[in-house]
Amino acid sequence: MKVTPCAIADVLLIEPRVFGDARGFFCESFNQRAFNQATGLDLRFVQDKLVRVVAGEVFHVAVDMRRESPTFGKWVGEILSADNKRQRWVPPGLAHGFLVLSDTVDFLHKTTDYYAPEYERCIAWNDPTLAIQWPALKGPPRLSAKDAAGMAFLNACAN
Repeated sequence: MKVTPCAIADVLLIEPRVFGDARGFFCESFNQRAFNQATGLDLRFVQDKLVRVVAGEVFHVAVDMRRESPTFGKWVGEILSADNKRQRWVPPGLAHGFLVLSDTVDFLHKTTDYYAPEYERCIAWNDPTLAIQWPALKGPPRLSAKDAAGMAFLNACAN
């Protein structure tokens, strides 16, 4: 995160780190710890938009990975777009992913805990156990290297 003081005292220009490729971009729009450290402030924000699309359109999927849940291994899908302005809350214990339906997309989400890569799992988009009914595409999906190496759902739950 880059923070630049503006001409008016206490007004700050904040530029998040942005990671992009031909499909669009990902950025962490807010991180309390990084914000506090970069700005020297100790503010607590109490409202934000959950999972949302601000430009473009996606088919968003949430998968229940909670073994004790009656919906373990089930998925739900929903189109989220800048036009429909729908948001989604994905509780802890569920995985989520999305298929970009527009040329590019700006997809934002907020989490309830800091990113911990040691707990991250990537499920194969075409896992036969889940059998997610993705919208029809004109060709094979364009995957990131991480998504292309996704593991089987049952293996991801075992870790």
